[in-house]
Amino acid sequence: MRPLRDILVVDFSRYIPGAFASRELLELGARVVCVEPPGGDPLRSTAPAWDAALRAGKESLELDLKRDLAPAHELLAEADVVLESFRPGVASRLGIGPEQVGERTVYCSITGFGLRGRHEQRAGHDLNYLGWAGVLSDTAPAWPPVQVADLAAGALGAVTQILAALLERERTGKGGHIVISMTHGSHRLVAHRLGADTLPGMLTGGLACYRIYETQDGRYLTVAALEPVFFRRLTELLDRPELSERQFSADQEALAGELATIFVTRPLAEWLELFDADDVCVGPVATIAEAAADLA
Repeated sequence: MRPLRDILVVDFSRYIPGAFASRELLELGARVVCVEPPGGDPLRSTAPAWDAALRAGKESLELDLKRDLAPAHELLAEADVVLESFRPGVASRLGIGPEQVGERTVYCSITGFGLRGRHEQRAGHDLNYLGWAGVLSDTAPAWPPVQVADLAAGALGAVTQILAALLERERTGKGGHIVISMTHGSHRLVAHRLGADTLPGMLTGGLACYRIYETQDGRYLTVAALEPVFFRRLTELLDRPELSERQFSADQEALAGELATIFVTRPLAEWLELFDADDVCVGPVATIAEAAADLA
C-alpha cells in the first residue's frame, strides 16, 4: 500500500527527527524533497552512514535560504506537508514559516519543548529532552540505546499528527500548523506511572523476572517472564521450579542473583535452543546485524 502516493512532503529539517519522519512518509508513498543548506544536512558530516540511510529515496535541493528564497517558495506553494525543526520563530525569520504556505498545507514544526513554555528557546538534544521528561529517572546514569525523544516522541509523533491532519484535510479542505514537542511527547510515554508503580521500577530492573542476564560466552538474554505461567515454565526448564514461588517476593535481588548464576553457565545459543519450543518470554540481545538478518 502507498496511501500517500500523491502527497508532496518538503523537508527543511536538520538531523535525525525530521529525517526519520520524512523517511516514514516516504515509505507510505509520499514524494519527499529535502531542502538542505549548502554542503548538505549537518548529519552528513557527523554520521554519513546514518544520513545515507535516512535520506535514501528522497530528492535533495541545496539552498542558501538567506540568499535565495524563490525555489523554497515554489516548493512551499506545491507542498502538501512541510517539515521543519528549527527553534521556534527561526523558520518564519528565514521566510519559510507556516504563514508562507496555503491553507491546505499541513505544516509540522518539530521542537524540543513546544511553544510558549519557559523552555521554548532552550537548546537541547535527545538526552536532554528525556531528562527533562522524567524518562531517565529509573535508569540514570545509564542512557537508552535508542533516541526515544528523537525517534518516538519526535519523528513518529510527527508522523501520527501529520497523518491525522491529512485525514482532517480530506474532511474540511484545510491543513494547519502542528507543533511537536519532543520533551512533552517523551513525558507522555511515562506519564501513566505518575500515580504509583506496583513495584518500583517494575519494567526497568525492579523485577528479577524482567531483566537482562549474561551468558557464558559474554552474550546476553532478555528475560521478560512477567506472567506467572511463563515464569513457572522458565524455572522448570532451568530445573529450579521452586524459584517460581519467589517471582514477586520482596527480595528481588536475591532471586536475580540466583538466575544470573544459572544463566552464566551456558552460552547464548544453548539457552535459545532450550527455550525455542516453549512460551517463556526469553530471547537474545541480538546485534543490529543479527536482527537485520533475522527480521529480513
